[in-house]
Amino acid sequence: MALKYLKNVVSLSLTDQKCIGCGMCVEVCPHGVFIVEDRKANIIDKDSCIECGACALNCPAEAIQVEAGVGCASAIIKGWFTGGEPVCGCSDDGGCC
Repeated sequence: MALKYLKNVVSLSLTDQKCIGCGMCVEVCPHGVFIVEDRKANIIDKDSCIECGACALNCPAEAIQVEAGVGCASAIIKGWFTGGEPVCGCSDDGGCC
C-alpha cells in the first residue's frame, strides 16, 4: 500500500483521448497510481502520486501531464524537511494553498 501524502493537491492529469493503453505508466509509477482497463489508462489513486514525473516522461502518447517537483505537495513536503514554511506560489500571498 502506498503512502498518502496530501489530498487533492497533485498536479497529475491524464488526457483519455490521447492514451494508447500501452501500460508504461503502470510499469514506471512507484506508487500504483495507474491501472489499464479496456485498453486505456486510468488514475486510480491520485493522492498517492509523488509528482516524480516518471509516468509523463515515459508516456509515448504524451497523455499524462504532471509538474514534477512543483506544486502544493512538493512545497509542503520540502517544508517538512527544511523546517520552513511551504512556498508553491499558488496563494495570493505567495505561500501555499
